[in-house]
Amino acid sequence: MGGYTPHTKSEIASMLGFLGLSSVEELFAAVPPALRLAGGTGLTPGAPEPDVLAHIYDLAATNRPVGRDLVCFAGGGAYDREVPAVTRALASRSEFVTSYTPYQPEVAQGVLQALFEFQTLVARLAGVEVANASLYDGAAALVEATNLALNATGRELVWLSQGVNPSWRSVLQTFAAGTGHVVVEIPLVAGSTHWSSVVPGGPVAQGGAPGVVVVAYPNYLGCLEDLGEARALCDRTGALLVVAFDPICAGLLRSPGDWGADVVVGEGQPLGMPLGFGGPYLGLFACRSTHVRRMPGRLVGETVDVDGRRAYVTTLRAREQDIRREKATSNVCTNQTLMAVTAAIQMGWLGTSGIAEVALRSARGAHYCRKALLAVPGVEPLVSAPIMSEFALRLPLGADVLIERLADKGFLAGISLDDTYTDARRDGLLVAVTERRTRAEIDSFVDSFTKALR
Repeated sequence: MGGYTPHTKSEIASMLGFLGLSSVEELFAAVPPALRLAGGTGLTPGAPEPDVLAHIYDLAATNRPVGRDLVCFAGGGAYDREVPAVTRALASRSEFVTSYTPYQPEVAQGVLQALFEFQTLVARLAGVEVANASLYDGAAALVEATNLALNATGRELVWLSQGVNPSWRSVLQTFAAGTGHVVVEIPLVAGSTHWSSVVPGGPVAQGGAPGVVVVAYPNYLGCLEDLGEARALCDRTGALLVVAFDPICAGLLRSPGDWGADVVVGEGQPLGMPLGFGGPYLGLFACRSTHVRRMPGRLVGETVDVDGRRAYVTTLRAREQDIRREKATSNVCTNQTLMAVTAAIQMGWLGTSGIAEVALRSARGAHYCRKALLAVPGVEPLVSAPIMSEFALRLPLGADVLIERLADKGFLAGISLDDTYTDARRDGLLVAVTERRTRAEIDSFVDSFTKALR
């Protein structure tokens, strides 16, 4: 225990005793050794504040941030998209930054109106009737969507496409372990979900009818799934359809709601939030109006006050969500207000045509980059399904090796794919192209990529 730990030895012993543990090491046994801080913090006990700050700055200087040191071709759920000055300026205004959680609507009308606009824009992108005031991130939104669907259908079985972000799937599996829900992961074939594997006679055990079917659009490998097939599967089994969508790609693609999605979730980071070592991010959550009473988190509604003036309030929420945990369909009581306001500003600034243009430029850049990389000797497509702005390659060597080599050349080359998508050689690479990547950057990336494989 370091010199900056505020708990006394007796307090720590009391906590461990309550948990039935014998040591702090046992408390953190579930944390993989690779993620633990080996060798301490590097600070001496009781170090002066200037020394602590200097040490922190030295640690920060070892980072190689995107935009300053690295040109980013990595995606996988977090994208290097353009954040215009207007978004940064408006989102950092004090009335948004300080008026954070709108507990008192009479003094938070501006923030509530901004959240109402955010909900409206998200619902339009998703193609369903209602959206909430946001959740913490995309993974949290997926968990809440699954809980909503299982509560609505009264079932325990989840059919989850392996095309959903692996981190999100891991979070869902963790929650399922605590709730008793059963998650069956459906494999991909050639980049698309192999739904026929769960029909009668298929290779994946069914375990009964699912309460929810979960699919990503586009999926983690960048491929465009046939949502019509997933919708038909739900119609046959009585399950609800949850679609994890990319809000930028939705600017060009047919909306999940038009495909028949019951609940639509997503990660809002591409809507005005820079890459930030994992956050803060923004969970998008929208659904059919028939499920609004089961919707998690906050929901802002428009009404009129006693004088007939337009007013905004949080609405349609049972108090059990806040005060009776065992009775609640969800225990999420808050939202990512500042990130949601930022996304509303970004969506409002871009407009319908702007989001479509961002998606189109990304798609054109991705197809140009993919074609050039597939011309490199030894590089092959990992999947054959159509792609949008992200794509998976099979390399003649381990992806981690290539990523390290290209980092030395100033490129964040992509994401190494695990053995869910490749074999034990770990030779799969996921590459993303956003509207920020110029043709010159792509050409330079391809040239360095080619040399790194030699």
